[in-house]
Amino acid sequence: MLTYTIGNYIVEIFDAKPNYTDFINQYDAIYIDDTEYHPASVVGIRIYEDEEQFKQVAFGTSGGATGVFKSSVIVTDNHIVCCCSDSVFCLSVPELELLWKTKVDTATAFQIFPLGKDYIIHGELEISRLSGLGEIIWQQSGADIFTTPDGTDNDFIITDEYILATDWDGRKYKFNFDGNIIE
Repeated sequence: MLTYTIGNYIVEIFDAKPNYTDFINQYDAIYIDDTEYHPASVVGIRIYEDEEQFKQVAFGTSGGATGVFKSSVIVTDNHIVCCCSDSVFCLSVPELELLWKTKVDTATAFQIFPLGKDYIIHGELEISRLSGLGEIIWQQSGADIFTTPDGTDNDFIITDEYILATDWDGRKYKFNFDGNIIE
């Protein structure tokens, strides 16, 4: 579970393991795709005001399974932006209303990074740039998945000048912030 303080609010973000018999009664709102499939992952958010629970929501979608990690969430004074399965969700603070949801990867969205008012998403099969409104600005894929067998921290790096991603076979991809490959 991740915990953040935003003004008078305490925000908890956690992996929600839905108990489908009473899942609906646990949350003030649930943002889950209406499909025949159960979501691969569900994220829960609780927000407290002056130590009293103010609101609790859950969201999820199909795609690859994910968890809640510091690198999969961005929290600001007004928004929570979070990777979940193959998508990125943006919720308002403190209302926890869904502002937008964007499918960013064919499989799984691993990490999210701020880039000015935009976001860079490290996905399993695609590297994406989203606008602050959740619109896909560009996406790039490689010959294999964007992670290494040993899952080292240096398989995805953002510098001041470029994005460096390494795939399963050790191939390196260098992108500028416009999504173009740099030689």
